[in-house]
Amino acid sequence: MASAAFESTGSEPEVRTAAGALRGTVDAGVAVFRGIPFAEPPVGALRFAAPQPVRGWDGVRPAVAYGPPPPQAGHFGMDALSRDAAGADWLTVNVWSPEPRPGAGLAVMVWIQGGAYSIGMSSLPEYDGARLARDGGLVMVTFNYRVGIEGFAHLDGAPANRGLLDQVAALEWVRDNIRAFGGDPGRVTVFGESAGGGSVAALLAMPCAAGLFRRAIAQSVPGTFFSPALAADIAAACAAELGLRPTVADLSTVAPNELSAAGDAVAAKSASFAERWGQPAHRSIAFAPVVDGDVLPVTPWQALADGAGRDIDLIVGHTRDEQRLFTVIEGLLGQVTQEQAETALRLFAPGPDGARRYRDAFPAAGPDELYELVNSDWLFRMPSLHLATAQITGGGRAHVYELTWPAPGMGGVFGACHGLDVPLVFGNLSSGQPAVLIGESPSPAAEGLSADLRTAWTAFAAHGDPGWPAYDVEHRLTRLFDTRPTVTAYPEETSRLLWQGQSFPALPLLGHAEM
Repeated sequence: MASAAFESTGSEPEVRTAAGALRGTVDAGVAVFRGIPFAEPPVGALRFAAPQPVRGWDGVRPAVAYGPPPPQAGHFGMDALSRDAAGADWLTVNVWSPEPRPGAGLAVMVWIQGGAYSIGMSSLPEYDGARLARDGGLVMVTFNYRVGIEGFAHLDGAPANRGLLDQVAALEWVRDNIRAFGGDPGRVTVFGESAGGGSVAALLAMPCAAGLFRRAIAQSVPGTFFSPALAADIAAACAAELGLRPTVADLSTVAPNELSAAGDAVAAKSASFAERWGQPAHRSIAFAPVVDGDVLPVTPWQALADGAGRDIDLIVGHTRDEQRLFTVIEGLLGQVTQEQAETALRLFAPGPDGARRYRDAFPAAGPDELYELVNSDWLFRMPSLHLATAQITGGGRAHVYELTWPAPGMGGVFGACHGLDVPLVFGNLSSGQPAVLIGESPSPAAEGLSADLRTAWTAFAAHGDPGWPAYDVEHRLTRLFDTRPTVTAYPEETSRLLWQGQSFPALPLLGHAEM
């Protein structure tokens, strides 16, 4: 690694990385360096390839603007953001540091954003790392990784899980360069939510990520990991939208945004593939990490149970009302019919008599509650809890939490919904999407809860102790994040018992004999 040195020109901080010198800015009391390439642009001959080392540069490179986002799916208008961005430097990192000099030895937090493995960019205002870096006295890192077809489609001639390989490359960049920004490469915590939480879980299971982080925080881990056959079949459907084969040779000829649109088209009609794709088709889930036996040898639950995370400190948890966000978006709040609830129970409840067991376990629940419970449990709550259990089984330590504070935005319709934890953790309560959940003027309660979460996360990153006891299978102590801090037995006991003994295998292609 090249030697690192910190220099300052007036209010413009400078650092020297392995690839060359950078000049950043000062924002909210911390030095900020944006848009730093950590790999070569994955376009042209490198499209659909594993990330390649970035070439160095001469002189001082300005690091004052975020890099362009990778191609995006059409959710929430994200495709327009990527279409309007100039350049192909999709793979860039951003660093916030209160003390950007070698030898400062600060803890490091590396964020992986979510977005169903089909959207996500580090430039969104809710991911600004200044407050975490300043208040926590640590170095914050965010980055872009390939999503959708570019990052996760299972293609002939391409390595599997390219989006995950991008994440590994970003963590390798942190290992090799973070000292220049005041960070300690031996005290790296990786954290993420939703698909970012699933990515954290995957990294725990990936041999090529071993040794790149000391601690991990997995927020709302989705249970969707694909078998190669399922992933290949979905990729074939995406390519067929364009009259092509799911090969690097064919798809390399297609403009990235056209390829994203093909993925959108498949996701929009995924229910028509339900007989082949099963549960993901009913939730329009077209992309997920692939348990390919190489990049990702086994599922995270199996890997942790086998001891892969034994030396990694882990926080894992979820929100109470994970499904509510999607229920609101889909216009189903208060409108779920008995038939829709029964269909959800039949599709997602565990075991051959899972639907009956859910009805018996929640006898007072109407269609709306049953629909939300089984969807929340299948996609996020039980995969998250079982990840903690697998970590303990493998000889490791895990701290479990649940966010129970209901979001006040839009009259409180969201409850403690999926994604609510993200603005609270970052402390960006009125920037971008969070304003919808929390309101334009955050209340003292919201600010206080945000401070509690930031304190827990940054203390864990610094010392491995978030401030509440580790989880165990006897007492199941869990931190509830609300206006009043509480530690109690895991609160979703009924769901826990319904899912006891269930595994989360790679999802198969139905009617296909998996190898």
